[in-house]
Amino acid sequence: MAKFTFNMPDIGEGIAEAEIVQWHKQVGDQISEDEEFVDMMTDKATVPMESPVNGKILEIAGGEGDMVSIGSMLVVIEVEGEVPEDVVEETAAATDTAPAPKDDVVEERIEVENSDASDADDALAADPQPEPLPAPTPAPEPVQHAKVLATPAVRKRAKDLGVDLAQVKPAEDGRVRHGDLDQFLSYNAGYGAAAAPRADEEKKVIGMRRRIAENMAASKRNIPHFSYVEECDVTDLEVLRAQLNSNRGDKPKLTILPLLITAICKKLPDFPMINARYDDEGGVVTRHGAVHLGMAAQTDAGLMVPVIKDAQAKNPWQLANEISRLAEAARTGTAKSEELQGGTLTVTSLGPLGGVATTPVINRPEVAIIGPNRIIERPMYVTGSDGVERIEKRKLMNISISCDHRVVDGWDAASFVQALKRLLETPALILVD
Repeated sequence: MAKFTFNMPDIGEGIAEAEIVQWHKQVGDQISEDEEFVDMMTDKATVPMESPVNGKILEIAGGEGDMVSIGSMLVVIEVEGEVPEDVVEETAAATDTAPAPKDDVVEERIEVENSDASDADDALAADPQPEPLPAPTPAPEPVQHAKVLATPAVRKRAKDLGVDLAQVKPAEDGRVRHGDLDQFLSYNAGYGAAAAPRADEEKKVIGMRRRIAENMAASKRNIPHFSYVEECDVTDLEVLRAQLNSNRGDKPKLTILPLLITAICKKLPDFPMINARYDDEGGVVTRHGAVHLGMAAQTDAGLMVPVIKDAQAKNPWQLANEISRLAEAARTGTAKSEELQGGTLTVTSLGPLGGVATTPVINRPEVAIIGPNRIIERPMYVTGSDGVERIEKRKLMNISISCDHRVVDGWDAASFVQALKRLLETPALILVD
């Protein structure tokens, strides 16, 4: 038997440590070569670790949520025979550290495991015997309540409602009736629910949820946010979308999001300060020519932001395909590291839950984030081609934008949204080159 120590490898992202998200194996479990045994999270993505050997797990680095430094022990595996030299060399190269001499490691562990038992006996004999524990204090006697007079039907009803009859004021004869119970409930609305609250639950903040918490806190701490909201009439845009979908052939079905992204990309060249990233430490703003658009996607693990690369070069149907593909990759945890970084601007949409207005938090180091809200129908005054003003039912959607005030002025943000509004309200221009 030999012991093989698998150290945390350098994943190649310039990181110093990674977080344990989930163990798939525990101490005592058998593991096969190439079998995944733990998921490790970096700042960019979750990466599964695979065993290079067959064997039995003897030791693991820590629990879920703990951080493991690059090059430090992640797991110790007991293997049959000797550990292959190529495995030792490959592991050492991955951690950029030289492998420790195997004989020294084995001898050190054997020395610890086979330490002289007589030394332990002598140590025990030298220690004074502990004082006997004091007798436990008897529990207080339960408070005895006087017997409550009530019919079986009233008792059953009170039990079903979770009401303690001792708290209900009875009639003059001392008997609790249904009317007394009704009066108690009317003055104690929700009593039943309050009488049996759900147990408190503590949940360690780890993995994606911890990354989200850290990133959002850093964003709000470092960026002076301001938000601007404008109402857009998207009635004609919805008509255009329905027409495009009715004649789409084998093209994907369009939601409003691909059309909105196309409109955003058309207007960004006039507002380069929106499509930018700010380096806090260097004090440098980079205004990007290409639009690498982050798309906030809700997953079971939390919010992820896959990036549509070169969104400005894609038509609405290509964008629809990318939106669907990246959203599915985010939900299933198969998004690649390069698909989760490099964004220059983010769009976040809650779809039908979008509300009246949102004030989204900027995805640092970007300097702006756009949030389309829910489409609702409302009556509006509309001036027809004949110049007559009339009331019509229109589809309206608010557009929110949050900006970094160090880089984007309020005038620029408002002007950009107004230009976007004009394009959305004249949707034929969206498809014109």
